[in-house]
Amino acid sequence: MTVFTTVTTKNAVVPAVAASAAAPAGPRLAPGAAARELELRRGEFELAVQLGHIRTVPDPGGGQRRVTAREVARLRAAPDFPEGLRERVRTVGTGEGAELLGIAPGRFTKLARTGRLTPVRCYLNRYRAVVWLYLADELVELALREPEVLSGRHPEPDGGQDRRARNWRGRRIAMLARQTDDQWEQAAAVASALDSAHLAEIVRDPYERACLRRLQPETFRIHPESAIAQAIVDRVLLADEPDEIEWYRLLLVEALADARDQCPAPRPIADPAAQRRISESAEPVTKRGGPAEVEPPGPRPLGRSGPRTAAPAPCPAGPGRNRRKPTPQVGGAPVQRSLLRRLRRGK
Repeated sequence: MTVFTTVTTKNAVVPAVAASAAAPAGPRLAPGAAARELELRRGEFELAVQLGHIRTVPDPGGGQRRVTAREVARLRAAPDFPEGLRERVRTVGTGEGAELLGIAPGRFTKLARTGRLTPVRCYLNRYRAVVWLYLADELVELALREPEVLSGRHPEPDGGQDRRARNWRGRRIAMLARQTDDQWEQAAAVASALDSAHLAEIVRDPYERACLRRLQPETFRIHPESAIAQAIVDRVLLADEPDEIEWYRLLLVEALADARDQCPAPRPIADPAAQRRISESAEPVTKRGGPAEVEPPGPRPLGRSGPRTAAPAPCPAGPGRNRRKPTPQVGGAPVQRSLLRRLRRGK
């Protein structure tokens, strides 16, 4: 009797024998090379990775995550390749989305403002207006799941609130958190939703704040650079309602606790062993008779700029690593350490 085993993803089912035997794990392809192999534009490839359609692995050198030859072979073996993969990452704006659903653009906008539709991307156009993009697949799912919202009385936002930016922030941070195993990068993704005042209040250590700024994920670029355009981007990126701000504050406290457990933030401190050797020996004297200057070592590498695999020097293993993690607190109240894990799992 022949037994067939399948490997199931969210949108496709591929025979396990094809997924495992099509190619060895083989070389790890850079994003550009993987996008060409999968016949995707760079933006489509990035979105497919963010949505989990393309699995990536860490780069041993600490650079961008890569795609194995086995994963490329698995995707190319799909019967609907490449059209099926392209369709799963196809995005539409308001006009095309309304046409896809067979409704007026005004009704489409109201559905998005009330939170029925969650944008997956956005950008600034030449008039400095925010253009929201939606997954075509999700629009079709909404039409099949809730056909009643496409007709009848127009939905009205609660209190005139527009939930597009809020929903996009939550989705973006969840996708960023799922893409990396580096706890400091996950903390930086959460911190990107808070302004500098909230960040300074929660993260008192200046070296930790510098680390979060260095690892802050890139958003859409502004061309040309202008204060007005930056203010518009900030309104999209930063949480602005009290309950949303509090939510990200709690997430950041939890993410920081996980990051500190994994590895301390880099800081310009001298090696303790070297300091002991200097203190135990006679103080060296320069030609002028004064004490010689000792140059402290630079910051320890971390995140994208440091090793991620077999170089655990900044994060030594030991009995203390297995102790139960303390519960972080905000204003004296304990914070549940499951918040960030719920965010990474997604909705």
